Amino acid sequence: MKYLGLAYFTPEKFDEMPPDDVKALVSQCPALDEKMRATGKMLVSASLGDLDKWKTLRPRGGKTQITDGPYTESKEVVGGLFIIEADSPEEALRIAAMHPAAQIGEAGGWAVELIPTDFYLSL
Repeated sequence: MKYLGLAYFTPEKFDEMPPDDVKALVSQCPALDEKMRATGKMLVSASLGDLDKWKTLRPRGGKTQITDGPYTESKEVVGGLFIIEADSPEEALRIAAMHPAAQIGEAGGWAVELIPTDFYLSL
């Protein structure tokens, strides 16, 4: 089964951190990402771009409305995503727990949400 992992962060918390602390935190990510890749179960891993460049598309009145985004009720936003293929929910949790957002970054409000997929189309 394939699982989507969403890595969240809290921009306000990152803004409060000294730049050297952010740099030290982020410098730990490549080794943790490599640990996930080494499982052979990661299909996709991505870090998302700057929030000020996001766009939101919604159907409105029979047309697609495009606005700046993200606009969410939550203070947490998605900063990255990954897709893993696991033989069991327990294996998926074990692998997702290796992600940097699940290991480090408490000061930045990092978190991982793991979602089983019902449909997956690889092109």
